[in-house]
Amino acid sequence: MRHLHLAAAAALIAAGPALAQNRIDLIRPDAPELAAHGSEPIGVRNIEFTDPDRIDVTVTTETGTETRGPRRLTAEIWYPAAQGTQTGGTYTTLLRDGETEVALAGRAARDAQVADGEYPLVILSHGYPGNRMLMSHLAENLASKGYVVVSADHPESTYDDMGLFTSTLVNRAVDQRFLLDSMAGLEGDLGAATDADNAAVIGYSMGGYGALIFGGAGLSKTAVERAEPERFVPPKGLLDRLASGSAEHDALVDPRIKAVVAIAPWGRQHEFWDAGGLAKITKPLMLVAGSDDDVSVYDAIRDIFAQTTGTTRHLLTFEYANHNAAAPMPAPAEAWQMSQKLGWAPFEHYADPVWDTVRMNNVLQHFATAFLDLHLKGDAAAGEYLDLVPDAADGVWSADAEGNPDEANTYWKGFANRTAKGLSFETREAGK
Repeated sequence: MRHLHLAAAAALIAAGPALAQNRIDLIRPDAPELAAHGSEPIGVRNIEFTDPDRIDVTVTTETGTETRGPRRLTAEIWYPAAQGTQTGGTYTTLLRDGETEVALAGRAARDAQVADGEYPLVILSHGYPGNRMLMSHLAENLASKGYVVVSADHPESTYDDMGLFTSTLVNRAVDQRFLLDSMAGLEGDLGAATDADNAAVIGYSMGGYGALIFGGAGLSKTAVERAEPERFVPPKGLLDRLASGSAEHDALVDPRIKAVVAIAPWGRQHEFWDAGGLAKITKPLMLVAGSDDDVSVYDAIRDIFAQTTGTTRHLLTFEYANHNAAAPMPAPAEAWQMSQKLGWAPFEHYADPVWDTVRMNNVLQHFATAFLDLHLKGDAAAGEYLDLVPDAADGVWSADAEGNPDEANTYWKGFANRTAKGLSFETREAGK
């Protein structure tokens, strides 16, 4: 079996340069309208941010004192670059095994001159485990449309630094707030271009867990008082500060965050929130999920959708997709090979058995663009892409002689005929 995997990987690499280059910027011919890259050239920079005094969950014990120290987050920042920038470059990152280095190819120019102007900020937050490159396809796409995008490696949550899960439970939302504060404090040309007062957070899996907390959903009494399982229970009641109604959680939630996107958010299936805590989110919310998600559990994500009654929210569903719906970049060619360390091919960390990853990436890029343009740029026309027949299969395609949708058309705006199959997009208003 291992030889078959190796042969398949070799055949993939030989098949075509686009796949062999591990491109993160692919747009399929059938992609929805807003998936296309914008007009801005893209730059990218690497910066390390250090929180000098954070509780270290990994060494704090139940009987000892809280141990504090510096927490370092290595971040990639994408941004609109000056006109005339020679675009295109590569990134070096690690596969899911935490050992194998791979090169990714994209559109961003390393350390390019920043464009004039001020641009809304988007914070991307990966899962457990993940790294700052996992959603790089979305980072580049949004930067080309006039956003500054930051994605950081969350300590104890990366492929080569998988620490205690309790550290992620305690730190993820705090990391997201720290990134917002750090980006707001940037100096120089990149600082001048970053509008941190007009920001959004997009989180995948454990990043989605953090995004909901940061967005206003404090943890339930069950979450902060449970005794089992041990991997959910940090020492010294450290989750108390994220509890719904606590002064610490109230201070964490930030008015600079204007919108939240939670992709396959983890936690509701283990009662980390209750209906009361979820109802405290008042920021516009978009949830993204696969209907067969058995990690965060689709029914639990639907509970989040039903119980976030304090805001207008959307739920984008990929029918039959599992936990990897939309967020991860396409699996690098090297991921097709069996990993001796993992005992399985890292491919399955990025891919879905039913959906093509590039297709899902393009759909996410489309809806993220509409949602952020509406709430961060005040583009009312973007809202038309979110006002849809809930089940795409119920939409009726009707076009004039030139093939343009006419008044009788109820098919999803921005999607060509027959291209929204397998998708649903539901909306509920605040109070409902």
